[in-house]
Amino acid sequence: MATAIQKISLSSSRDIPFHKLVLSQSNVRRVKSGLSIEELARDIERRGLLQSLNVRPVLDDEGIETGLFEVPAGGRRFRALELLVKQKKLNKTAPVPCVVRDAQTAILAEDDSLAENVQRVALHPLDQFRAFRDMLEKGMSEEEIAAAFFVPVAVVKQRLRLMTVSENLLDVYERDGMRLEQLMAFSISDDTARQEQVWEIIAQGHNREPYVIRRMLTEKTVRASDARARFVGLDPYVAAGGHVMRDLFEADDGGWLQDPAILDRLVMEKLHAAAEQVRAEGWKWVETDLSFPWGHTRHLAEIDSTAVPLSEEETARLEALRGEQEAIEAEYAQADELPDEVDSRLGQIEQAIEALETRPAIFDPGDVVRAGAFVSLDSDGTLLIERGFAHPEDMEDDSPSDTHTSAQAVEASTAHDENDDHAIAGAGEPDGSDDAEDEEDVRRPIPDRLLSELTAWRTLALRDALASNPHVALTEFLHTLCLNLFRDDRSGACLEAGVRSVSLPVQSADLATSMPAHDVRARHEGWKQDLPQDEDALWVWLDRLDETSRLALLAHCLSFGVNALFEKTGPHAAISPRTIERRLARSDRLASALRLDPVEAGWQPTVENYLGRVTKPHILDAVREARGEQAAEMIAHLKKVDMAREAERLLEGSGWLPEALRAGVPDVPGQDAANDQLPEHVSLPEFLSVEVAAE
Repeated sequence: MATAIQKISLSSSRDIPFHKLVLSQSNVRRVKSGLSIEELARDIERRGLLQSLNVRPVLDDEGIETGLFEVPAGGRRFRALELLVKQKKLNKTAPVPCVVRDAQTAILAEDDSLAENVQRVALHPLDQFRAFRDMLEKGMSEEEIAAAFFVPVAVVKQRLRLMTVSENLLDVYERDGMRLEQLMAFSISDDTARQEQVWEIIAQGHNREPYVIRRMLTEKTVRASDARARFVGLDPYVAAGGHVMRDLFEADDGGWLQDPAILDRLVMEKLHAAAEQVRAEGWKWVETDLSFPWGHTRHLAEIDSTAVPLSEEETARLEALRGEQEAIEAEYAQADELPDEVDSRLGQIEQAIEALETRPAIFDPGDVVRAGAFVSLDSDGTLLIERGFAHPEDMEDDSPSDTHTSAQAVEASTAHDENDDHAIAGAGEPDGSDDAEDEEDVRRPIPDRLLSELTAWRTLALRDALASNPHVALTEFLHTLCLNLFRDDRSGACLEAGVRSVSLPVQSADLATSMPAHDVRARHEGWKQDLPQDEDALWVWLDRLDETSRLALLAHCLSFGVNALFEKTGPHAAISPRTIERRLARSDRLASALRLDPVEAGWQPTVENYLGRVTKPHILDAVREARGEQAAEMIAHLKKVDMAREAERLLEGSGWLPEALRAGVPDVPGQDAANDQLPEHVSLPEFLSVEVAAE
């Protein structure tokens, strides 16, 4: 005969007036966390009490019930009700639903309190997402949902963003097949087919980190911070049918543009429109491209221009700004740090001064019709227009007047040569003829040879005097350099000194938009605007320039002659390997003296500029030197293309440099000891994390 199963009895429930309830000292919750009492009170005010209180009768010393009830489980709800009573929103005699425990039970009050908190299961994030979705579909707005659950609207948007994830991937997550961070990474794209494809790929490997998912989903997109995106703007791009991917769970710098073809079309349309406006100015030719190589104007002649003069109002404005700037700098000269508002004001003043000092250039109409301009995109996403460049053949002036003048010059030169030859031939011979005596009375140009002798003496004297006057020597040197560099004028110099601007025939695609290129271009344009156009006025200006500025200008001019290039040599090369070796050694010394740090100058290893151009052992050596052996092992099994991409991510922020860029740079990862610390955004896959932890 089967034994009867003993039935349990549940505690009874009833409504108890609030003023009959007291908070029990047996409540185990001491640390405040999660929803505040105020927020819980507002929630009870909105929707009422959803859970009863667990109470026990309060006994006196003789064990008799006093009519009061203590609350060992539900203390936060009790405090929220208490707050509503104090706010006059709830009567103190209002009945409160309670589950009443038998006073004689063997279960401790602390046991009940602990059980209520420990046995509570937190809502699964997927359930929260689905609940938010249902409420949204039934008419509640995102703001109303956020207000109902006392969370920021951004949290609701994040949870609703999971609606874009494939249902198949949601099922994987529900079965604990992936982490929440991985699921959130998939929400960056709304292409469910691509999401499933990426999961299928990474599920077969070891590295399933969220950053890998994001990278794979965005590898064919364009960052919103890209110069092209900033040039066009997101609104025109979206209006043209383009889509923007946003990451609600990570900082995304504006997101990713999913349609590069649309973006490139809009960029070129905008560039061509700007080129048409420039062409309307009368230029002979206008070239348009996303970017031009560094030094693309080197073999072109640059025509002269004058800056638009400042108006009286602009001049007064400029003087007022400079006066305010000087006053602020004098007031805070001894301060270690400027207040935020003062620093902001100085920045505004500097921008206003730069805008006033950057004057449009005026070109001679006769020069415009034989010269041209370049229209391209600058590295900061702004339009870059370079006007006033002419091909050498277009600068040849073959007008009749000039031809006549040139013929006269040749004729005069021939006459001088004949006179000089006559003088040399008759030197030291007695001349007793009357014709010779008559010729002595004729004023003729002095012989060329005599001129050569006199100017030779003067040249030597000038050398001696110049060596004794460094100020004038520097002025003349700068004058010659400026004419060579800014005017491409190398004729008629009396000082045989100069700098040969070294071209860069082999360069990466991003060189023209690099940080050094931007700085050199900006500095060159700044000096160019300051230099007077007239040659004599330029000399006077240089002579009166303060020494600091003179040295800065000298350094700028000399910088164009720096040659630290490696060149491939061969049996018939014009330059020997020994020459290249000496050049590189001397450039290393210069880099050390200048404390050149390529990392600070903006260089970092990428697939395009290094990692995709070397073999796998080189890639692994770079990662090993910068991040340690474990990081190298993490990518050692990958194919070359994937290895280069992962190495770029691993090396980001490491300061690692290839051997060709290390000369003169202290503390380069790989020279002394590898940096085994991975950056925060990089984590080892699980199969390596276990080994690292064990070690």
